[in-house]
Amino acid sequence: MTGEKEQCQILDKIILVDKNVGLFITMNPGYAGRSELPDNLANLFRPVAMMAPDFFFIVKTQLMSEGFKQNEALAKKVVTIYELMLKQLSK
Repeated sequence: MTGEKEQCQILDKIILVDKNVGLFITMNPGYAGRSELPDNLANLFRPVAMMAPDFFFIVKTQLMSEGFKQNEALAKKVVTIYELMLKQLSK
């Protein structure tokens, strides 16, 4: 694949890229019991942009990991059902 790098420069430091590692922090902003990240963690993730989750990709990956061969078609159906439920059900 083109564009893959073995290292990158961040704030004048050379960082080696390990393609086997991913770090994610997810938070549910609607959850009443949610607390903010501690300052030391929040500072580490400040430059990362927030985005809405891609439910289709999440469901497809989950179905694929469980061994479903028709994961794309099933993922579309599951996402459609959940979107309808979100619209119809009260919070």
